Amino acid sequence: MIEKVMKSIRQHNMIDNGDKILVALSGGPDSVCLLHVLNKLRNELDIEICAAHVNHCLRGEESDKDEEYVVELCKNLNIELFRKRVDVKGYEKEHGVSCEVAGRNLRYNFFNELKEKYVINKIAVAHNANDQAETLLMRVMRGTGIDGLCGIKPVRDKVFIRPILNITRNEIESYCKRECLNPRIDKTNLENIYTRNKVRLELIPYMKENFNDDIIGALNRLAYNMQSDNEILDDISRQYYEKYCDIKNNKVIISKEAFKEKKGILTRIIRLALTSLTGDTYNFEKSHIYSIIDIQTHSNGKKVMLPSGIIAYNNYGEVHILFGKNLDVLKYKSTELKEQSLRIGEKNIISENMQVSLEVLDKKSIDVSDNNKYLKYFDYDKVCGNITLRYRREGDLFNPLGMQGNKKLKKAFIDMKIPKEIRDIIPLLCFNDEIAWIIGYRVSEKFKVTNKTQNVLKINIERGKANERRH
Repeated sequence: MIEKVMKSIRQHNMIDNGDKILVALSGGPDSVCLLHVLNKLRNELDIEICAAHVNHCLRGEESDKDEEYVVELCKNLNIELFRKRVDVKGYEKEHGVSCEVAGRNLRYNFFNELKEKYVINKIAVAHNANDQAETLLMRVMRGTGIDGLCGIKPVRDKVFIRPILNITRNEIESYCKRECLNPRIDKTNLENIYTRNKVRLELIPYMKENFNDDIIGALNRLAYNMQSDNEILDDISRQYYEKYCDIKNNKVIISKEAFKEKKGILTRIIRLALTSLTGDTYNFEKSHIYSIIDIQTHSNGKKVMLPSGIIAYNNYGEVHILFGKNLDVLKYKSTELKEQSLRIGEKNIISENMQVSLEVLDKKSIDVSDNNKYLKYFDYDKVCGNITLRYRREGDLFNPLGMQGNKKLKKAFIDMKIPKEIRDIIPLLCFNDEIAWIIGYRVSEKFKVTNKTQNVLKINIERGKANERRH
């Protein structure tokens, strides 16, 4: 085990002498093994080690026991531990993402905070060879391309390292048993309720028994081979990226000439553009890349909203991709939204990325202060006519909460500092065609809940498709 980990560290230049390493420590077998092995290699590698544990507070007493375990482990190993309890459900609700994405974002936000505060050089995470195999199979089933077949990379951004990526789960469990580490076991990983778990518990054992006893090794070799080839393609693509792309004012401008290149080159140019803005392409799928290509073939002004707060739009044949971490709008795969009537008591499906639920409640039965950017309450007694969802129109007026009288919607957008590039694709919820809610931003004063309100209309926006849980 020790020799294999050291070989991987050397092979991929993961660690430099004097590095301060932060180990992401959940308390499970993988992260416990990683911490223990790095601790044994501490002197040989000339490194300083610390650990970070995030309590997601999702499994009640079990989550607390995980935290207690890592505290005791780090105490025994004399390793500094940073801990944080996070509200995954609250983050999920506020940002309209899946539980898995919420947990990941909160973890990595914490890791990056620690990195900056304590001058940490590397962040070690405990993906193993089985994780690599599972990831490849899941991507193949989705019809992945070359990038997807690269799987999990040993080093990302010269910061995130995976020293046990070449170690199998069986080897890890044997090591933990041999060293009497008694790691925590997340029982949800043993339930056949997520795609990854089904791949782990059903598909891989079936493939081992019927096709290749070393399927884990074979898939890891595939990933390694693809990574080597992909490095060459990336180098070539970067030359095209520098030829056709320019960065100005936090946006990447892709020349219209780039769209004459072969599709394989063009998609890589776009991936590099997205990476230059967001740091990686973790949240972007093939459909997002092709939606950017699609808008270039349309008329000037055509726009598309993408994950990570990115907007792309056609500007006279050029495609401008805007970095928008501060843009609080719904993230559609398509900007097409026809005016749509909404029904109370139903979950109205607007698109594959958006659902709207409406429910009438007695005011006494709810706490209207329990709201967020995508959950609002309105005075139902003031609602008349159709309830619709649409984009803005010429001449629209809006009465912002806390203000008297209407103002032009354009002026309201300016006051809220909403970039002009996205104003045409912000959904508006209307009562009898009067704007009641600029979704993601502000509600109308006219329809607010007051002391005189008896019946409340609760409207909840659900955004995005739930991602599969990852180990």
